[in-house]
Amino acid sequence: MANFASNRYDVVVCGAGPAGLMAACTLGRLTGGARRILLLDKKEPWKEPIFCAEAVSNDRLNALWPVDPSFVRGTLSGIYFTSPKRYRAEFYSKDCGLILDRRLFHHNLADGCSAAGVECRYDALIKKLEKTAEGWNVSVSVAGGEVETLSAAAVVDASGPSCKLTRGIECLQGIESGDADLEPAIFAVAEGIEHSKEHIELFFGSEFESGYGWIFPRDGKEVNIGFVLGKDVKHKVPLRQKLLDFIARDYPEAKVKAVYGGAIACTGTEIRPLAKCGLFKAGDAASCVNPISRSGIVESLLCGKVVAESVKEWLDDSGANREAIEAKTLDRWMAVLGKKHLQVARAKAGFNKISDAQFDRAAKKLSKLPREKQTLFRIFFNVLWAAPSLIWKMRSFLH
Repeated sequence: MANFASNRYDVVVCGAGPAGLMAACTLGRLTGGARRILLLDKKEPWKEPIFCAEAVSNDRLNALWPVDPSFVRGTLSGIYFTSPKRYRAEFYSKDCGLILDRRLFHHNLADGCSAAGVECRYDALIKKLEKTAEGWNVSVSVAGGEVETLSAAAVVDASGPSCKLTRGIECLQGIESGDADLEPAIFAVAEGIEHSKEHIELFFGSEFESGYGWIFPRDGKEVNIGFVLGKDVKHKVPLRQKLLDFIARDYPEAKVKAVYGGAIACTGTEIRPLAKCGLFKAGDAASCVNPISRSGIVESLLCGKVVAESVKEWLDDSGANREAIEAKTLDRWMAVLGKKHLQVARAKAGFNKISDAQFDRAAKKLSKLPREKQTLFRIFFNVLWAAPSLIWKMRSFLH
C-alpha cells in the first residue's frame, strides 16, 4: 500500500467535486482527526477547467463556505428573463450573487480538506466497489498503475450524474443513482457577445423545449452561453450545431472559443433513499440539483454537509441503529432542501407547457415597469397570469 497511508479507512469519499470535497472536509472537522478519511479522484479538481455556469447565491454560499475574493470572478446584481421575441424583464438586487472561478474555488475546498486531516489523492481512478461483511472494498488504480484494494467501513459516492460505481451491487438496489432526471446541456465559452457583466440572462420558449437558454458573464469579456433541454426532447439537429446556430443568428460577431456538453441530474418526482449498507450518495449522484433552475453548486455543498453529518453519526453508532441513521439521511436532505425540490419537480410539467405567446405577453408587460417593481414574485405571477390554466397545474407548489 505504498500509494496510501493505510489500507484501512473509516470513510472513503469517491469524487472531488463540490459535494465530495464538502463531505470530506465536514467529516474531517466533525471527527477532529480521530477517523481515517480518504478522498479520491482521478484528477486534481483545480487544474482542469470546471465547466458550468459558476453562478451562486452570495448568502447561500457564505452560509456553507466562507466567501473568499480569491475565487470570485465577479458579483451579480440581477437576472434578465428574456422571452422568445426578446422582450426582457429584469429582476434587480444588488450583490445578489457571485460568479465563481470553479478551479480556484475547488482549490480552496481542497485546502480545507487537507487542513481537516483528510488524506487526499487526486491521481486515483476508482475501478470497483465491493460489499463485504466488514464494510466495503474499494479497488483503485493510482496514476494508471496496478489496481490496489482498500477497505472502508463506509463510502460516500459523490462521483457524479448517472454514476456507475454502485450499479449491480445487490444491497444497493433502489438507492438514488444520479439518473432521476438526466437532462442534456451544452454551452460555449465565447467572446464578442454584448452582455451585462453583472446580470445573468435567461432565455425561455419553444426554442429551448422543456428547458432554457442562458448567458452567464465570466470575466467581462468571455461569457458562458448555452442551453439545457428536457430529457425527452427529440433533437432535430445535434445539440452542438443547435448551439452554434443560436450564437450565429443572435450574436454574429461572437467568437466561440470552446464547446462543452454533459448531462444534468435533476431532482425527480420519485423519492429514493440516499444511503444503504454503509454507502451514502451526495451531489449529482444524489440528484440534488434544482429541477427547473438546474442550479447545483450550493445544492451539492449542502448535500455533502448533510451526508457527512449522517456518516459521522453512523460511525459513532455501535451498529444497532445504523439502518435507521441511513434512512434518516434522506429525511435530513428533504428537511433542508429536498422537499422544495420535490415540489418544483411536480410543477415542472406545468411550467414547461407555457407557450411562446404567454412568455412574450408577460415579459412585454413587465419590461414596461420600473426596475424596482420587477420583483421575482411579480415576474412569476405575470407568467402565470398570462397562462391562468397553469395555476391549477402548478398547485403542487402549495403542498
